[in-house]
Amino acid sequence: MARIAGTGIVLTFLPQILILFFFIGLLEDTGYMARAAFIMDRMMSRVGLNGKSFIPLLSSYACAIPGIMATRTIENPKDRLVTILVAPLMSCSARLPVYLLMIAALMPGDSRADRRQGRADARHVCARDLRRVWFRVAVQAHAAQRRTAGHESWSCRPYRLPRVRDVAFHMLERAWIFVRRAGTVILGISVVLWFLASYPKAPNGATRADQLAQSFAGRAGHAIEPVIKPLGFDWRIGISLISSFAAREVFVSSTAVVFNVEGVEDARNDDTTHLRDVLRSAHWPDGRTLFTPLVCLTLMVFYVFAMQCASTLAVVRRETNSWKWPAFQTLYMTGTAWILCFILYQSGRALGF
Repeated sequence: MARIAGTGIVLTFLPQILILFFFIGLLEDTGYMARAAFIMDRMMSRVGLNGKSFIPLLSSYACAIPGIMATRTIENPKDRLVTILVAPLMSCSARLPVYLLMIAALMPGDSRADRRQGRADARHVCARDLRRVWFRVAVQAHAAQRRTAGHESWSCRPYRLPRVRDVAFHMLERAWIFVRRAGTVILGISVVLWFLASYPKAPNGATRADQLAQSFAGRAGHAIEPVIKPLGFDWRIGISLISSFAAREVFVSSTAVVFNVEGVEDARNDDTTHLRDVLRSAHWPDGRTLFTPLVCLTLMVFYVFAMQCASTLAVVRRETNSWKWPAFQTLYMTGTAWILCFILYQSGRALGF
C-alpha cells in the first residue's frame, strides 16, 4: 500500500490551519468579518444558511478541515451543523492528484509540454470563469447590502487596526486544539489502515502488489467488488478506494502499488507517464479494457461526492462531539457518489461508450 503518514497527516494540515486562522483573525480583529458575512447573508439564505457560512465553505476549497473548524464563528447550532455537513463537498486540493491521473489516462498526448499546456489552458479557463462569477456575486452582494442596510439583526463594529498579539494568540490557540484533539483520532485511524495493508504477510519473495492483494485490505477489495462493479470498478480499484480513505491523494500511489508500477511513490509526483500507460493496458479477466474514458470519468465523479478523508471525519467527530454525524456524513456522501456514478456508468454503457 502507499505510504500513509500517521502523525505526518496532522503536520501536513497544520500550516494550512495556521495560515487560515491568521487571516481569519485579521478579518475578525479589523471588523471586516461581520461585514463579509452580512454581504453574503442574502445569497446564502437561498440554500438555508446565513452569511457566516460563506467563509468556512470558501476555506474548504483548500481543505475541509480548517473550513469545518472555522464554523465555530457561527452561533446558530443548526446552521453550524449544516455547514459542517456540506463543507466536504467543496472540491479540496487533495482531489487534484486523482483528477490529474484520470485526465492523463484520458489524454492522448505523450509529451510533458502537452500536459503542461493542458494544465495552463485549464487554469486559464477556470480563472476566466471565476472572474465572471465573482464579479456577478460582488455586484449582487453589494446591491443586497444597500437594500438591507441598517438591518437590526446585524451589528458591525467600526474598522480598526488589528492587534498582532491578539491575532497570533487566537491562531496558536486554534491550531493547538486541532493538534491535541484531532491528532489522536487521525493517528489511530492511520495505524489501523497501515495494519490492514501490511498483514497477513505474504511469502518471502512476493512483490509489493502480491503483499497488498494478500493483505486484509486486498481481501476487502475483493469483498467490495460486487458493490463497485456496477460502477465499472474492479477489486484493484477497490483497494485504492479503501486506502485513499486516509487521504484522497493516496489514490495515486496506491494505484501504482496495486498495478505494480515502480517510481510513483508520491501522490504529488508530476511524472505519471508510466503509471498512465499501465492503467491504459489494464484489463478485466475477460479481456475488456479496465480504464476506459467512461470509467475514468466515473472515478472523478466518485471523488467529487464521496467521503474519502478520515481526517475530516475525525475533525467532524471532535466538532460535533458525536460519531453520529460523521457516520451520517459518510453514508449520505458515499451513497450520493454511488448513485450518481451508477447512473453515469450504466447510462454511458447503454449509449455505447
